[in-house]
Amino acid sequence: MTTPLLEARSITKSFQLGRTEIPVLRGVDLTIGRGETVALLGTSGAGKSTLLHLLGLLDRPNDGSISFDDQRVDDLSTKERARLRHRRIGFVFQFYHLIPELDALRNVQLGALMDVGLWEWLGNRGAIKARAAALLEEVGLTDRARHRPAELSGGERQRVAIARALIAEPELILADEPTGNLDSETAEGILDLLFRINRERGIAFLLVTHDPALARRCDRIVRMRDGRVVDDGLATTAPATEGAAPPA
Repeated sequence: MTTPLLEARSITKSFQLGRTEIPVLRGVDLTIGRGETVALLGTSGAGKSTLLHLLGLLDRPNDGSISFDDQRVDDLSTKERARLRHRRIGFVFQFYHLIPELDALRNVQLGALMDVGLWEWLGNRGAIKARAAALLEEVGLTDRARHRPAELSGGERQRVAIARALIAEPELILADEPTGNLDSETAEGILDLLFRINRERGIAFLLVTHDPALARRCDRIVRMRDGRVVDDGLATTAPATEGAAPPA
């Protein structure tokens, strides 16, 4: 493995439903190296999305620790976690989460607002706009920059979301079913783009997926079942069937 970038140790997470406590994560260990691509596989309810939210500092674990670049981060204040998240972690979701009233260029620019804050954003609008335009060119959408999400195809919306995730120059991108809403041909193009970004920029990726073919393109495959990691191995040696049990 490359130098560790993100490390989770023995993390647990439960949710309260009335008087009942529902355990979702039951002592998860996971390490992501710098520039590494990791696929996270598991059936619905395995805890993948909950784990992604914790690793992205959107929520705190009940127990255990999360470290980013050798600094413990799960116990930081809300403001400190938000600052780290906006500057060093990018997100790509299955349903894009674009602002429908804004065109593609402004949706990408909005990603910088979360990073630098309103006043710095206003003072550097020209540079931020130019960077957003360059990112749209990188993802192949220069001619769609002035189109709103409703005027874009699913694949184009996901490319806008990827450009938005890149504007803060993150070291890690967390992607939750990034091709789950797309047909196979469009999905292949999105995956080619993500892996090209990984190669050219050295950004680490954690990809939540149900697709074993996508997983095999990654450096490692991590499988979850019932809130636990049950297998963690190189993609070239890991079994192809999703949810497969680890060797006895």
